[in-house]
Amino acid sequence: MFRRGARAGGAGAEISMECIIVGGGVIGLLSARELARAGCRVHLVERGALGGEASWAGGGILSPLYPWRLPEPVTALAAWGQRHYPELARELAAETGIDPEWERSGLLVLDTDESGPAMEWAARHRIALESIGDPVRIAALEPACRPAGRALWLPEVAQIRNPRLIRALRADLERRGVRLYEQTAVTSLLRHGDRIEGVHAGREILRADVVIVAAGAWSGRVLEELDIRIDVGPVRGQMLLYRAVPGAIRRILLAAGRYAIPRRDGLVLFGSTVEEAGFEKETTPEAREELRRAAESLAPLLADCGIERHWSGLRPGSADEIPYIGHVPGVQGLFLNAGHFRNGLLLAPASARLMADMVLGRDSELDPRDYSVIR
Repeated sequence: MFRRGARAGGAGAEISMECIIVGGGVIGLLSARELARAGCRVHLVERGALGGEASWAGGGILSPLYPWRLPEPVTALAAWGQRHYPELARELAAETGIDPEWERSGLLVLDTDESGPAMEWAARHRIALESIGDPVRIAALEPACRPAGRALWLPEVAQIRNPRLIRALRADLERRGVRLYEQTAVTSLLRHGDRIEGVHAGREILRADVVIVAAGAWSGRVLEELDIRIDVGPVRGQMLLYRAVPGAIRRILLAAGRYAIPRRDGLVLFGSTVEEAGFEKETTPEAREELRRAAESLAPLLADCGIERHWSGLRPGSADEIPYIGHVPGVQGLFLNAGHFRNGLLLAPASARLMADMVLGRDSELDPRDYSVIR
């Protein structure tokens, strides 16, 4: 267990604390849920639609694509989220009537050159992982994929249907009395001396003991006016959506950084690009064709399925892929929860719990020093 220390801003009982969250993606939504469950009064302000940016645009794989490549702090957040997602999905379905469709699909990795590091990582973290050299066995696991000489199989990897998760979280927060402000930009932060006092949100002034910036790729822009610079910026990812028959693809497939995610109803998401394009969200015909070729190479049956949609999203990248979760130095009551790159949906439950632990001065299962705003 790790301890942050005194409760933020010297507030008294948790029930008396007023919190503002800037950003309505899955990080902000789950942070709001954690704080509301603790008895805080929570206002959540989103410049667009709730979950309408990276949270909606992502695929919902509840694992890093190549987890053995990532730093240990990311692995810790991922493992916590993987343990708790089934319970979260059950709670949301029971309390809101909206099933986020958590489903254990397994992840079949058709890259063959990383078996050594992958197996060593899996043994260290006690993760179920099998290295398969028999093409017949690979085909039995997923008949839809192109035959491969070798594969890595992670049977416990699950997925979540992110648009349904966002809808369920919205309904849950409304039920808990969280004030939701959509299509409302935070134009400035209210600072008095060395502490934060609230935000200008549209035409309103909202005051609070704590402000949490969880605005994804836009988090740096929110903090700029305080002359606070963070290494979080937009990384564009483009995706395709195919319509196949239910069960045509059963496993999450991954090869050469491209992945196919089968949904229960037969839809198959395929992605994604990784592009440094600033805040430019438009899709490109070049990326569509590149993704189409990769999709039909990975799962040839997709060539006979229609592409229903092509979209893009802006992921909040950070230089070391470790998110920033914690107090912003020099400003009492100001916190940051951003920089999750392409693992936001996976890391959100742990990030939200750690954020709430830090704000409320609670014991934490995760070490906050690993995610410090000061690297």
